[in-house]
Amino acid sequence: MLKSLYSGVSGMKGFQTKLDMIGNNVANVNTVGFKKGRVMFQDIISQNMAGATAPTGDRGGVNPKQVGLGTKIGSIDNIFTPGSPMTTNVGTDLAIDGDAFFVVSPEANGSETYLTRAGNFNRDANGDLVTSNGFYVLGVNEAGSPVRINIKADEKNNMNFTSYSIDPSGYVYVVREDGKSGKLAFDSTNNQYYMNETNDPTDDISLATAVVSNPGGLTKVGNTFFQVNGNSGAPLLGRIEDNKGGTINTGVLEMSNVDLTEEFTEMIVAQRGFQANARTITTSDSILEEVVNLKR
Repeated sequence: MLKSLYSGVSGMKGFQTKLDMIGNNVANVNTVGFKKGRVMFQDIISQNMAGATAPTGDRGGVNPKQVGLGTKIGSIDNIFTPGSPMTTNVGTDLAIDGDAFFVVSPEANGSETYLTRAGNFNRDANGDLVTSNGFYVLGVNEAGSPVRINIKADEKNNMNFTSYSIDPSGYVYVVREDGKSGKLAFDSTNNQYYMNETNDPTDDISLATAVVSNPGGLTKVGNTFFQVNGNSGAPLLGRIEDNKGGTINTGVLEMSNVDLTEEFTEMIVAQRGFQANARTITTSDSILEEVVNLKR
């Protein structure tokens, strides 16, 4: 059987996967914090028709004679170039200008964590800063321990917070109902949130961020969340000013990094590549038909 049949099949499978990836990119062109993917191809093993020979004193060298046996998916990469910023002027909409990720957790104690670039957060009925699907946005104290960000009341003085803001370093500034202002803090000994009126930063809370050595190795788990794995490297979790992850912009969202011009161009390439491989199969079929008809 002609090898070109199987080479054509491998090419069609590869371009089908490429079209699947392009379709996912285009579908998420307006998804906050989405990072596009790309498909890279590699050739499969080659059949050696003849090996190479080295040059000698009276004869030159000969290159090897090899026939390739098709293509395969070499890698599917996540591209972490920055997305376009969109100004919303909403106090809980945040965007990171840098390499860091926000840290979120489905559990209040933060035992299980995910990373995300989507900063469309809001406060729930309990005053906790959460994602759009209810995951807790984690903060850290001076010691680097994770803690929920609860912007509701000064529990030490029994007074509610009337307003709040987040600075570029991720610190949460609150205004109490008596008109005084300060940084949001958490007393881990008494398990109380309060407004810090002193210069002691021990209990101050700032948004937790994480930096990994290989962002492309992160695993997508849906909801624009990423999960750390063995090839992404361990996350350096802490305040964004400590892990050198950039700065936090308030009232701004990082949109998808999908470029429709690039995606539609790649779609044309994938479509024509699929058609060319299909033509390889039909041409091979015509040759096989001629061989079968030789006996007639």
